[in-house]
Amino acid sequence: MRSRSQGKAPRGNTVRPRRGPVSRAPGLDHVDRGIIEALQQNGRESFRQIAASLGVSEATVRARYGRLCDQSILQVTGVTNPLGLGFEAQAMVGVRTTGPPEVVADEISTWDEADYVVVTAGRFDVLVEVVCVDRHGLLDVTNRIRRLPEVVSTESFLYLELWKQLYDWGVGVESRGNGVSR
Repeated sequence: MRSRSQGKAPRGNTVRPRRGPVSRAPGLDHVDRGIIEALQQNGRESFRQIAASLGVSEATVRARYGRLCDQSILQVTGVTNPLGLGFEAQAMVGVRTTGPPEVVADEISTWDEADYVVVTAGRFDVLVEVVCVDRHGLLDVTNRIRRLPEVVSTESFLYLELWKQLYDWGVGVESRGNGVSR
């Protein structure tokens, strides 16, 4: 449940496009990991402070930050609770498709109401998290999903209350392959 607005860099006014497909992580070194970890702890941390803690120049941090954002590895944004902003209907929608699920995922990914779209294995081919102003908006979105020609069925899981939401899971598997950094 990310912010409904576009992500912005902590400095300057460069607007980055909404996040799209995310590819596998390229090789990240200790500087990349340090930048990510610092921004997971405090998204407003200055590049100067991050550089000092990592022992590199501010220009290095700025360039690495730009590359991480351009590659859709990193996005710094204000995380909100949609219920607190007046969005009264949130749901996870499981979608079954007739063929390759990527067609459905691509389409739904362009909708403003969809803030999380994943292709899955198991009971559903695609899972879609939607945030709507009210239940009528939720009905409209689920009907739009059902009208897609590749969709066989949907099942909606209406959120009653947001209990836990974290975005500080670390930076993934170390390049040495010795586990997950957290």
